[in-house]
Amino acid sequence: MEIPGAHELNADQIAYWNGPAGQRWVDRQETQDIVLKPISEILIKRANAKAGERIIDVGCGCGATSLALAEKVGPTGHVLGIDVSAAMLKRARQVAPAGLPVDFALADATVYPFEQANFDLVVSRFGVMFFAEPALSFANLHRAMRRTGRVAFVCWREPRENPFFMVPLQAAYRHAPRLPQPAPDDPGPFSFASAERVRRILSESGFQDVAMEPYNVSLDIAVGGGLEAAVQSTLEIGPASRALAEQSPAVTTAATNSIREALEPFVLAETVYLPAAIWIVTANA
Repeated sequence: MEIPGAHELNADQIAYWNGPAGQRWVDRQETQDIVLKPISEILIKRANAKAGERIIDVGCGCGATSLALAEKVGPTGHVLGIDVSAAMLKRARQVAPAGLPVDFALADATVYPFEQANFDLVVSRFGVMFFAEPALSFANLHRAMRRTGRVAFVCWREPRENPFFMVPLQAAYRHAPRLPQPAPDDPGPFSFASAERVRRILSESGFQDVAMEPYNVSLDIAVGGGLEAAVQSTLEIGPASRALAEQSPAVTTAATNSIREALEPFVLAETVYLPAAIWIVTANA
């Protein structure tokens, strides 16, 4: 999948999210929306969207946050969800109720020709950590914003603070080779883990009053389905699934047993809550 006009340095991410990774999110759209609902709710609350506002939702994926924001702005406002994954945007359009003031664009936010000085708010749920040149991307978003505009997004803190990822991954590593270790600034889930880096990127892009609040939450990866549902979740999406993607059936079976054992201490009735750590980032244009 090629996106006309996309920044050349984002080509790898565009290919990734238009491959099996993007399809996995589509296949698990309903489940993942439930898993991440506590984070979506805190983001929507902090964004404080008002009736009539115009909003950009960066990395909108299958559209959950875009649709929630469209409800907030009402018929006099508008939400533009932008993403590089064609499959995820197709699902977003499928689940969007008729009449909501929302549109979706298959595009690279780094270079997309937003109407300048036209938006009140930029929001993202885990969609801004995948830019190759994030200062360039945020500068483009800054130009799209009114002088009174603001930003609110969530990103992951350090891996060691996120058992949500690391408990199943470390169990998988008992049997599978470790994934390649990205550099701290490489695009990926943890590229915005450093508060210093995020502040620098936003400041270089023209934003002011950058605030970063650490927030801890527990997420039920079983979605009420019990231990086996939690194990299956880790095998379908996330870093443990990537570590096992090309392993033999014997390795996968052994890793699955280790993941099950690692998750057992987190079982409560039919839930399996894993701790997660995020930054809530806000700034003004």
